[in-house]
Amino acid sequence: MPSQDPAHAESLQDKYEIRPDPIASTHNDEDPSQNASSGVDYEPYPEKSVHISPEHEKIVKAITSLYSGSASKEDMEVYAHDAVYDDPWSYCDTRYKIAGQWYGIPKIMAESKTLATEVVSDSPTEIIYKQKQMYKPRPLYLSKEVNSLVTLTLDGEGKVRYHKDMWNEKDYSHEGLGKVMKTLNGDHLTKITRPPGDL
Repeated sequence: MPSQDPAHAESLQDKYEIRPDPIASTHNDEDPSQNASSGVDYEPYPEKSVHISPEHEKIVKAITSLYSGSASKEDMEVYAHDAVYDDPWSYCDTRYKIAGQWYGIPKIMAESKTLATEVVSDSPTEIIYKQKQMYKPRPLYLSKEVNSLVTLTLDGEGKVRYHKDMWNEKDYSHEGLGKVMKTLNGDHLTKITRPPGDL
């Protein structure tokens, strides 16, 4: 079960983190009423999705399967061993820690389902897409839909090195108490969710 040297994690962040411009990527010019007050529209419109290669389609399918509770080693293999996951609640700096997040989905959610995606940008080293995810947590069984902007940074072998999930227009700071709490969550959730040790 690999751990990560903080200095090495920071070097991964420096090398692979993309800070997308959410307004430029998602602002709805055709129907401005759909934009949030911040100017972003994270509602996915699948018919507007840009064309991506079969290899990138496979990556997006694996990631959305993980969001939907697959807890699959095969899906986890889209990540490099040294990779970062960054969302409002967690900061993980190895594939094993990332698995700790995904293997928790079936434990805390009665259902999690990707309802729609829209790829807004694609290149050999990045995939940026909008996603609508439905979550139904236990034991309330009340569903909630969350729209977000997902950014995947890829290395030369096509592995995900940085996975960022933004729920609003604000990018993440890597300083202060919020970062400390996110890192603690990433470091320790594996003790509860117990993903396979060979990840």
